[in-house]
Amino acid sequence: MKDTLLRFNDGLYMTCIWVAGLSVATMSLIIPWGIFARYVLGTGSSWPEPVSILLMVVFTFVGAAASYRAGAHMAVGMLVDRLPQRMRLSASLLVQVLMALICLFMALWGAKLCATTWNQFVAALPGLRVGLTYAPIPVGGVLTLVFVLEKLLLGDQSHRRVVQFDLVEENEGAA
Repeated sequence: MKDTLLRFNDGLYMTCIWVAGLSVATMSLIIPWGIFARYVLGTGSSWPEPVSILLMVVFTFVGAAASYRAGAHMAVGMLVDRLPQRMRLSASLLVQVLMALICLFMALWGAKLCATTWNQFVAALPGLRVGLTYAPIPVGGVLTLVFVLEKLLLGDQSHRRVVQFDLVEENEGAA
């Protein structure tokens, strides 16, 4: 059961990485197009800016979930590192519980925000519902919550091959 769950989370992690990466790549194509259309063609498009902002929101919330699992999120450990081992474990548990609460808040209130704004449309993109633009908030909350629960129940998984693939490739290339 544990191996199945870890493999599932590995797939979820890789999906987060790909979604975040494709969001950044797409953004890096859309923004120059908007600049080119405005200054070279003389006809500014209304869609590049809102689409780029939406992709940035997707990148932020989905990428944050992947970053959390990889242990690459921001953390200030100066005080915790100086605590005795037992207190370090207590502090780590407290952090995980607080993270779970934050993720629940994001998931529940983000879903409520999506539902509340579902019948509104983005002015620059009339076919896009405002509620859909807020969807990365609850999705990111749920994804991060999965990784928080994984850390609480199964321990830190930042050492897994799927998470450390860049280090594995560097070491294999050096051999």
